[in-house]
Amino acid sequence: MFSSTTVLGIVKDGNAVIGADGQVTLGETILKHKARKVMKIYNGKVLVGFAGAVADAYTLFENLEKNLKEYKGDIMRASVELARKWRTDKFLRRLEALLAVLNKEKALIISGNGEVVEPEFGIVAIGSGAPYARSAALALLRHTNLDARKIVEESLKIASEICIYTNNQFLILEL
Repeated sequence: MFSSTTVLGIVKDGNAVIGADGQVTLGETILKHKARKVMKIYNGKVLVGFAGAVADAYTLFENLEKNLKEYKGDIMRASVELARKWRTDKFLRRLEALLAVLNKEKALIISGNGEVVEPEFGIVAIGSGAPYARSAALALLRHTNLDARKIVEESLKIASEICIYTNNQFLILEL
């Protein structure tokens, strides 16, 4: 759906980690190498990342944070409310982004189609490099004892070696 980025998040052993590459691409041209596509919200208790339009994603993050305050940090409830509003609101339904949302217990993907998905194994991946990063993360999760941060880092490295829209300038955040 959205290209030009890779965002990967993992919840493992009570830790949550999210990382993203820094490449911004317009058509076949790289415009920026160190963009910030992940951040902490809700007083540093929730990690979020996006693929898609930057301004749209930030608008959605603001709405998600309002919902988190209203629902006292319950990311599932806050995310479902965001997805509902995103799909039905005249202004919000025009926003083009895909969100990854994590806390220490859950990892979710939220779309403007009203979907809130909690993928298996605590791994969320969005963007053009998502299939590569997710595959690498799943293999590392199954066959190594690496911690969540190292799995995210190594998986993003692998994605950057395969996906032309993913570079090796990573920002990785953890809870």
